[in-house]
Amino acid sequence: MLASLQMQQVVKHSMAYGYILSQPFSFYIDAYPSLQNEIFQQAEQELSYGKHSEAIRVLQQKLNVLSYYNKDINGEFGIFTEYALKRYQAEHQLTISGEANKETIASIIRSERKKYLEPLQSIDRTYDIGETGDKIKVIQKALYYFGYYKDKLDGIFGPKTNQALHDFQVDNGLEIKQAITPQVVTALKESNENETQINKQKQLTKSKITVAKDMTNQSVQTTQLVQVAKQYVGVPYVWGGTSPSGFDCSGYINYVFKQMNVTIPRTVSDIWNMAQPTNSPSVGDFVFFETYKKGPSHMGIYLGNRQFIHASESKGVQISSVDNTYWKPRYLGSKRVHVQ
Repeated sequence: MLASLQMQQVVKHSMAYGYILSQPFSFYIDAYPSLQNEIFQQAEQELSYGKHSEAIRVLQQKLNVLSYYNKDINGEFGIFTEYALKRYQAEHQLTISGEANKETIASIIRSERKKYLEPLQSIDRTYDIGETGDKIKVIQKALYYFGYYKDKLDGIFGPKTNQALHDFQVDNGLEIKQAITPQVVTALKESNENETQINKQKQLTKSKITVAKDMTNQSVQTTQLVQVAKQYVGVPYVWGGTSPSGFDCSGYINYVFKQMNVTIPRTVSDIWNMAQPTNSPSVGDFVFFETYKKGPSHMGIYLGNRQFIHASESKGVQISSVDNTYWKPRYLGSKRVHVQ
């Protein structure tokens, strides 16, 4: 954030890129498809005949979802995997090589996304808790794709679906309702569209960020940032809150940076996407945590001495230790942007 003088580029990849750098591929085998895609796109060299890897398991899983592969998902790129891949390439007007090159990987990701999200077009009314049916299953599938729903796709709008719906609404700044509304469906569709335009979005974000000119300016800005952040200690936690009457975690970060005349994205995942990974946090850096879903879902501002300030659900804006028993096992890492 403010602790470094260099920012050569906005993070190159979307959702969880920095986390990927510090985690083994096996961490992502059972991840939700949208997160899985990020590292899958980086695995081209591992996806060829005769190799054995976790990346090949992901390839097999995706081809299975798309009904091209029906053998064991074992991570071995053998005859059956090659055959399934060639079938896919032939039916999608790709070069029939039997190898998962960048073009094929991108096409598989698009096809899988379409399978999960295209059925949203059939949702044409509001659905309330207690309702059942195929349309509820369509929503469950879409929420699963983005990592919110983690249970059996049973077509029942019960507590688990409602919790996933709640988390999605919070992350996307929607009014919290215990109903599947047209606004929710639209947001899911737009999340799909945004995923395909991630590089364009990052360039837009980059245009809003300026680089610190010298170390003196950087030091002043870091001190000012911490002072501004601490002004709001004690402000209560409010889902979707973006003002001193109540903050959620990213709403608080967003508000503090606005006081510094810096515009950053609204949600934790979007902030994670646009910031630059660091080896260890410095004062003013963002620190990220995994809480209710895989990947970054909570964040704060690092204050030094293993302390960070954040809007916690239990106590509102407060200062906590990165090393306490709750936060330490959930810590994902630190990132920064640079402001003038």
